[in-house]
Amino acid sequence: MGDRVTEYQPSLLSTQDLKAAEVSWAYNRSAAAATALTASELAAWKQRVHNFQQTVKTGAATTQGTLFEMAIASPADDLDPFTLPQRNAEFWREQFTEAGNAALYFVVDHEANLLLYVGETVKANQRWKGTHDCKRYILNYVSAHRAVNVPVQVNIGFWPYAPADRKARQALESELIRKWRSPFNKENWRRWATPFIGSAEP
Repeated sequence: MGDRVTEYQPSLLSTQDLKAAEVSWAYNRSAAAATALTASELAAWKQRVHNFQQTVKTGAATTQGTLFEMAIASPADDLDPFTLPQRNAEFWREQFTEAGNAALYFVVDHEANLLLYVGETVKANQRWKGTHDCKRYILNYVSAHRAVNVPVQVNIGFWPYAPADRKARQALESELIRKWRSPFNKENWRRWATPFIGSAEP
């Protein structure tokens, strides 16, 4: 983009989406491509992610880092997204009396035992009010399952012990995204050829 002065043209994509599109061809797949998946294609995609995440659960996943880094305990080592209390993915529509605290959150398909997305927020009860790309990914994911009559149960779980400091919280979020290779996070789109990130109404 740079600092060049050019005639302004509004974009239908957010700045975050535009940046993500530069690093992943998968963004340009339409919502129709996701819902057009056959039952076998959907199952095969989910199985690939599940197989990897099972190795994380059993401690067999390969990690990168120096010996010094490995010697430092991290909250990510013991945090299990699958055991957090489940909330409906539409939780943000509820009326809250307070904004909530800093937290990490995890979008999980409990029917398939898949961790789909890792995020962070300073106000847990307000994070998804308004526009949030992951709401679109969930909609496409659920639609793909409904189209082939496959059970799906997408929920969100909050871990309320995240650091209040933004940089520390985002560092922990990044560590968990790398650890679990969550397919809705843009860092992992190319790895999984994630088919649920095309345009749709949030």
